[in-house]
Amino acid sequence: MPTKKRKKSVGLLSYGRPPTSRKAPTLSSQATRTLIRTHHTLQKRLTAALAAKDTAVAASLQAQIDAAGGLPKYQEASITGQSSERGGDSSRVLVEWLSPLFSKAKALPRPVSSPPLRLLEVGALRPWNACSRSPLFSVTRIDLHSQHPSEIEEQDFMERPIPDGPEALDREGFDVVSLSLVVNYVGDAAGKGEMLRRVGKFLRRGNGLQGEGALRDAIPALFLVLPAPCVLNSRYMDEERLKEILESLGYALKERKMSRKLVYYLWRFEGSDKARRKAWKKEELKTGGARNNFVIVLR
Repeated sequence: MPTKKRKKSVGLLSYGRPPTSRKAPTLSSQATRTLIRTHHTLQKRLTAALAAKDTAVAASLQAQIDAAGGLPKYQEASITGQSSERGGDSSRVLVEWLSPLFSKAKALPRPVSSPPLRLLEVGALRPWNACSRSPLFSVTRIDLHSQHPSEIEEQDFMERPIPDGPEALDREGFDVVSLSLVVNYVGDAAGKGEMLRRVGKFLRRGNGLQGEGALRDAIPALFLVLPAPCVLNSRYMDEERLKEILESLGYALKERKMSRKLVYYLWRFEGSDKARRKAWKKEELKTGGARNNFVIVLR
């Protein structure tokens, strides 16, 4: 009895495609977390070595950072961590907070009108995120190592020229400054404090908003995102201390959201005249061997 010839199935569209068309492998969640933690630790130790003028240790630590891929590899891990498969980008929260306020402002008897809010995104990894897609914002993006030079300016925020005078601030300043997972990257505790202090010098008061409303009461603002352990499991920092530090710089807390890994804040800048100049030193608030050493110092 003759055997029947088996009919060949067409199969999936991906059948027969060359290997180059397959999705490139990405870092696992565990590998991503390990790389980011290791980079932060080495960067912190490098900052301390440079401050102590210990060139031998600094050179050794820099070699370890370079061997692990340096800032580009850290950025790759950060982008992977912010992918939609890993929870998405943090700017969605800022859009979720401000968009409803903008809608309410439009519905007022005497509507609030304004041009798009000017947003400075510090540490921008990608030019496409929730803020870039929102009509609410006109975005300026900067990063230490830009992977998209045409859309993200390569610049250190601590070296960005400060607007000179009220008119320059109105022209060159911003309604919102975003520090999303940026402050925790700074290796020096005093450097973290100086970064927060510097933000207020870029926030403008005359943003074109007319009338009253929740949006006007929310900006100018700092959008701050930190890893949750920075305020939940640090020896030297908790949410109350963070609030005290920001209030001493002239900020008032408007919004807060805690996720499993991150904590998000929207701080309205009340102005330097509201600031209460105070020094905040490194001070143990909680004991325990399993705690981290995240701390912000203001001098």
